[in-house]
Amino acid sequence: MQIRPLLDEVETLRRRDADADVTGVEYDSRRVVPGSLFVAMRGETTDGNRYVDAAIKQGAVAIVTDSADVFEKISREHSIAVAQVASGRRALAEISAAFFDHPEKKLKLTAATGTNGKTTTAFLLEGLLRSAKRSTVLLGTIEMHIGDKVLSSPHTTPESRDVLDIFAQGVQAGATEAVMEMSSHALEQERVWRLPVDVAIFTNLTQDHLDYHGTMERYTEAKAKLFQGVGAPPPRVAIINVDDAYASQMLDVARECKQVWSYGQSEGAEFRISQIALHAGKTSFQLTTPFGEAEVHSLLSGAVNVYNLTAAIAAAMARGLSLQECVQAAAKLQPVPGRFQTVPNQLGIAVVVDYAHTEDALTNLIALARELSGKHRVITVFGCGGDRDRTKRPKMGRAAGQGSDFVIVTSDNPRSEDPRNIADEVLQGLLPTDVEYMVELDRRDAIEAAIRMANRGDIVLIAGKGHEKEQILRGGAVPFDDVAVAAEILRALEGKQ
Repeated sequence: MQIRPLLDEVETLRRRDADADVTGVEYDSRRVVPGSLFVAMRGETTDGNRYVDAAIKQGAVAIVTDSADVFEKISREHSIAVAQVASGRRALAEISAAFFDHPEKKLKLTAATGTNGKTTTAFLLEGLLRSAKRSTVLLGTIEMHIGDKVLSSPHTTPESRDVLDIFAQGVQAGATEAVMEMSSHALEQERVWRLPVDVAIFTNLTQDHLDYHGTMERYTEAKAKLFQGVGAPPPRVAIINVDDAYASQMLDVARECKQVWSYGQSEGAEFRISQIALHAGKTSFQLTTPFGEAEVHSLLSGAVNVYNLTAAIAAAMARGLSLQECVQAAAKLQPVPGRFQTVPNQLGIAVVVDYAHTEDALTNLIALARELSGKHRVITVFGCGGDRDRTKRPKMGRAAGQGSDFVIVTSDNPRSEDPRNIADEVLQGLLPTDVEYMVELDRRDAIEAAIRMANRGDIVLIAGKGHEKEQILRGGAVPFDDVAVAAEILRALEGKQ
């Protein structure tokens, strides 16, 4: 593709064209090959403009930059095409969309945002759509799907270039629907610039990511951008959890959407939940909708998943499925990896791995375990991530202590921080609860200690990392899978019996 049509897609401050074929669009200089157009943009942790020389050495035929100095330098020293833009991120989205032949216009996109439940809701919605023979693309925290193809997912919401690449692959494979999680970071940073969202879902809002957003007010504003449209018109349909404390703010912002559906147990919810019956590995509830009423059965556990499934059903119906189709498909949907995922064993112990990494998610997880455990104990293993919101650490400690019979504080993803310092901040909230506890900073040893102390009928909760396959330490990432580690320990104990 020629350079000029690509640059015509972007509002440039200055530009100099040149004749050359563009074979790819990149924002990471390490991925540049001969023929690439390199978008150099200022990011949160680094400035892509520092790598322009490297990109040119590797064969970049055009540079788009948000730096006046870089524009002038390239204009003086090189004969390649160069353009200066006001926003590198917006330019990346606009150029990538053109390069990939606007796949975002060929898919009907449903996006979910919220502190908790995005992943499960997205997975469930994809399952409902696929049950109706819709071909889908899924982008989320756990993995990405292009039809039946499964790819690893490096971020909850990738950069726009990578999203559009996945969309293009989906279109080529025959996909007509896309489902994705939209994180507050992606909305705030405009990584989803000009993506036309057809259906938007708000699950809930609790404290998280304040290391980035600073205040709950700014965090709320970032989430609300989904219902305003990020460089695109507002969504056609907004689906909002009316039982959440932040529902009124979201409903107010969503007024520009053509249709707004609320869901929850509150009177007046368009998708009203009632008569919830919870059991281990199965759930049922009554769902009243604008299109009729039905009893919903699910293999998922917990009241939280009643909300997630209801949001997915509402979104599927917004995308044209009938209530009957949704209810029939919902009964067959499997739990999402790392979300109340049980680790099979012959010891009579319920070992559960869950992604719960906020105060609210941990409280809900322990409450469900308490309900299922009866008179038996709930033993909770958890830690808090390093280089992230420190104020939630004592709150999570308090949540763990108030609901559990025994707590093991361990390391999560400490990153550059000392795990002992993180644990000390967790203990500030844990100690006043008077729960029995221990600190074991080696996560494997902590999991083993919890399983060894459990008796038949007890529930061991391993919280915080869920589906993740690595642990991020000061020296870098190392392989670590809570499910695999727990399974290995259980097998060893079974062999001794």
